[in-house]
Amino acid sequence: MSDEWWYIAVSALAAGGGWLLRLLSISGAAATVVIGAAVGCGFSWGGIWVLGCFFVSSSFFSHIGRQRKAKLSEKLAKGGRRDAIQVLANGGVPAVLALLAAVRPDPIWDDLFVVAVAAANADTWASEIGSLSPWPPRVWPSFRPVEAGTSGAVTLLGTAASFAGALFIAAVGVFFLDVRPLFTLAFFGWLGSWFDTWLGAAWQAAYRCPACGATTERKWHCGQATIHMKGWRWLDNDAVNVLSVIFAVLAAFVLAR
Repeated sequence: MSDEWWYIAVSALAAGGGWLLRLLSISGAAATVVIGAAVGCGFSWGGIWVLGCFFVSSSFFSHIGRQRKAKLSEKLAKGGRRDAIQVLANGGVPAVLALLAAVRPDPIWDDLFVVAVAAANADTWASEIGSLSPWPPRVWPSFRPVEAGTSGAVTLLGTAASFAGALFIAAVGVFFLDVRPLFTLAFFGWLGSWFDTWLGAAWQAAYRCPACGATTERKWHCGQATIHMKGWRWLDNDAVNVLSVIFAVLAAFVLAR
């Protein structure tokens, strides 16, 4: 069996496991296979390891404190199993970089790939671990206390988790893809997470439920259409995730050149 088929087989195995563990929907599993195959073609097994470490670590932390996180899902536009849009929001940019690496090989793609995954992992760890903070989050840049689950809100625990997440992927990239330097790659991944925070606080759409008065990212709540309060209607959490990863990659590319 050629390597390309092995990439597809391993990605399908990981996607199937994610579906069985109720981490991925059917569409999310399908998107995972596509992204994994693309990454394998562009970065071989080193890229698969980087992507796999992101998937496994984010899935692990998503299981911690699930009861508490379930209460926050009412505020969020999506919860539970990740669908194709959510998977592509985190893995779409790395997949595009992998295709560019396959078509036009250049060491810069390896660096940018690690930065892209580091940015996605930084944001995921910040959300999954930061939501467990015993102290209320504070919205950036005013840092006034807000309810847990508010877009653009940060905690000290989440900020530390964000950098740890970026550093973890950068370290995996150094080991499996031989990219350098470690802390520079981690910094740009962490920078992408901060851009995500800024977009969430300043421009992400937020709505109010006319029935219960709750602030939410959902366009429907309590069986009723919600009222738009702020932000651009098209800028939901998935769009913010994509833009933050792109920002991290572009910032790293400009510095590299």
